[in-house]
Amino acid sequence: MAADNHKSVSQPGKVGLIRSGDPSFPDIYKQIKNAMVTTAELNSMITSDDDEIRAVFSKLTGKSTDKTFSLIPPFYTNYGRNMDIGKNVFINYGCYFNDLGGITIEDDVMIAPRVSLVTAGHPLDPAERKHGITYKPIKIEKNVWIGTAAIILAGVTVGENSIVAAGAVVTKDVKPNCMVAGVPAKVIKEL
Repeated sequence: MAADNHKSVSQPGKVGLIRSGDPSFPDIYKQIKNAMVTTAELNSMITSDDDEIRAVFSKLTGKSTDKTFSLIPPFYTNYGRNMDIGKNVFINYGCYFNDLGGITIEDDVMIAPRVSLVTAGHPLDPAERKHGITYKPIKIEKNVWIGTAAIILAGVTVGENSIVAAGAVVTKDVKPNCMVAGVPAKVIKEL
């Protein structure tokens, strides 16, 4: 077996590794199941009432959602409890937030359809890959616009006022006041 280069950390919302035999795994798995049930409830709602949508989203996150928050379902997440959403945030339909590592979305952020924020993955070492989950937080700073079907990976911060172009795959931090595009995403314009 490969050398253990990872410290097992069982505190979702931070940086770390959860091994399949970790004592906290049953609690994490229980929350994953709760998120599945609550997202199914959210996605089956036949309403355009923002207050009703916010109420179910608050149930999903375990935190109150500001009255300026707007979401168009369907919406998908694998955990639900590690999202912090600011004021005047808009999330369009079909987004997927893998929030095991924690997702912070500051004020005035716009997120287009089918955006994925992915905070978790697996160890790179083939011997470890099937036996654990790695995770790092994602932070989206104020006044960011994320375009359709963009993917932002674990550990990334998208700086204030920046734009992530449609279809971009963001693997590294994005500095404030710029536009990134491509796979992997690179700065194409200063704003």
